[in-house]
Amino acid sequence: MYDVAVIGGGSGGYAAVIRAAQLGGKAVLIEAADMGGTCVNKGCIPSKIWLRAAELLQRVRAGHEFGIQVSDPKTDYQAIVERKSGVAAEIRMGMEALLQNNGVEIVRGRAMLKGVRHIDVEGRNVEAKKIIIATGSSLAEPNVPGVEMAALTTDEVLDMSEPPSSVLICGSGYIEVEMAHLLSVFGCKVTMAAETARILPKEDSETSQRLAQALRGNGVEIIVRGTLEEMKKTKKGAACKIVGKKEQTVTVEKILVSKRVPNTSGMGLTNMGVKLNGDGGIRVDDQLQTSAKGVYAIGDVTGGWMLSHGASSMAVFAAENAMGHTSKYPFRLIPRCLWTHPQMASVGLSEDEAENQGLDIETGSFPYSINGLAMAYNEVDGAVKIVSDARYGEILGVHIVGTNATEVIGEAVLAMQLEATVQELSRSIRIHPTFSEALVDAARDVKSWALYLPRG
Repeated sequence: MYDVAVIGGGSGGYAAVIRAAQLGGKAVLIEAADMGGTCVNKGCIPSKIWLRAAELLQRVRAGHEFGIQVSDPKTDYQAIVERKSGVAAEIRMGMEALLQNNGVEIVRGRAMLKGVRHIDVEGRNVEAKKIIIATGSSLAEPNVPGVEMAALTTDEVLDMSEPPSSVLICGSGYIEVEMAHLLSVFGCKVTMAAETARILPKEDSETSQRLAQALRGNGVEIIVRGTLEEMKKTKKGAACKIVGKKEQTVTVEKILVSKRVPNTSGMGLTNMGVKLNGDGGIRVDDQLQTSAKGVYAIGDVTGGWMLSHGASSMAVFAAENAMGHTSKYPFRLIPRCLWTHPQMASVGLSEDEAENQGLDIETGSFPYSINGLAMAYNEVDGAVKIVSDARYGEILGVHIVGTNATEVIGEAVLAMQLEATVQELSRSIRIHPTFSEALVDAARDVKSWALYLPRG
């Protein structure tokens, strides 16, 4: 019998089984497809290679601002695809080697739960004291009849030989915003239909406004409170009827299919009484245990943000708890991020969320437009915003739009994890010039003593 059996070899499952092995557990990993899951093969890594190519293209186009003249840059899409595939293969190979190094057994095949200790893997019985479900997510079926005739999935975007001339993106979450940015940089005419009043509705309203402005500046048309109701096939694509504040028809070559749903079907969860959330994800408690004792779930399969780094951090807690610990997982510390231009990153509560909870708050902001390095690099779009408790100075949330936001947010996560106050952050030291200085300056603004902002 194994101490821990992990179902799914993506970011979460891979980290969980290694952590269990590090703690002395006899661990097995069950995987039906390629190691690495969505992140390595169809998500985080491939998309970042494409987004890096988009960033380089934008920088080349802006080279004249620094005296670098480049005329008519060409894009070799096949070279991007080959790099994407090559990097993913290298990571998969490294994962396999590290699993072997940690003494983890790998069982190939699809898992079916038969009980809290029994897993059937295509006829083989795997018995384990504890089970961690890390089966990830998959693309959802389009909910509008006929969409499949003009559908372009995010998987296909990452393998494209050239971008479509035009695309309709339904939704305005993290994946959709990143895809809108990527496709628009490579010359695709993008129309985004957001069912909500603004894009990124779960983020701070100022973050939403800044990203919307950046997208529009790159030619993206954003239709708020708009829902795709029906589509008709045309010779060049699809005529899409969008209803909302007003009804309009948008004709595009492709319709992006990007929504993801937790992989919970066909696993035998009902055999064990595992309960699901409203979004179809597995319900877990603060120790990441499901409603079935001894069975844990992590990552995309639990629904929510569906972020790879969330899965891998949950993995550590789930594995440790499966091995006898009783640690509570800090859901509030999961950062959210986008590799758009400018980048976006955030952690904790938005200003609206804090106010809706009845909290007495203070906020401070510092724009990139007067950050020395941002000015030197001509990367002046964006700002850092901090939401804090008015009485004690507890940092409740940090929201960054701007270059290197996905790196700088790590400082905010650590500050919140260590329970640093906004007063302490305001007196910390940063190298000059760096983008991270803006975090300290925003903390000072919370207490109304930002040195480099005019008096308000």
